[in-house]
Amino acid sequence: MNQTLAIGEIVKNGVLFDMKNWENDLSNASHLPEIVDRLFTTLADRSIQYLLVGGVALLSYIEGRNTQDIDLILSIEDLAQFPEITITDENKDFARGIYEALQIDLLLTRNPLFELVRNHYATNREFGNRVVRCVTVEGLILLKLFALPSLYRQGNFSRVSIYENDLTLLMLNYSVDLEPILQELSRHLINTDMQEIQEIVSDMKSRIQRFSSQRNKLQHEQ
Repeated sequence: MNQTLAIGEIVKNGVLFDMKNWENDLSNASHLPEIVDRLFTTLADRSIQYLLVGGVALLSYIEGRNTQDIDLILSIEDLAQFPEITITDENKDFARGIYEALQIDLLLTRNPLFELVRNHYATNREFGNRVVRCVTVEGLILLKLFALPSLYRQGNFSRVSIYENDLTLLMLNYSVDLEPILQELSRHLINTDMQEIQEIVSDMKSRIQRFSSQRNKLQHEQ
């Protein structure tokens, strides 16, 4: 079982190392590890069927960007068991909430793909001294590919760039069979979106092949 930094420390570091926050009051950041610990203790005590996704989950597999919030897949029924999370925004598939000083982004299982990932793309990962129900590499790839067509339509190219870089690093570092993932995506996306996904994946495969060749060359020279 892979072990990485405690989730509370990951989130605290994300806040402290983000220059955009330096002009703000960062006194609450020191309390984030305790808040995160209470969050996951409550999830376990109430037998809530959560799945950790997003930036924190990604950092348990690859070195990546800082993250300042917690991303969870939850059902509406399980969310109702956690009234301490104050919902600030919600639509059919997503919600955003605040738990004490911690931001939580929620992917709701009303979306069939999110329910599928929660139920079938889960594993146990160790963060510090806590074992957390976390998305698998394949689940991360599925979620990020699913999000890309919408991000392109929104013109959110900064997030597109981040997601495509995440995907490239995951596929560079892990042996992943993409065909079952693409077949699953085809059940949840329209044909034009799938065509776009196929082009994105083809481009990433070319980049990965170039990176792998360069890495092999460096290893041979050492």
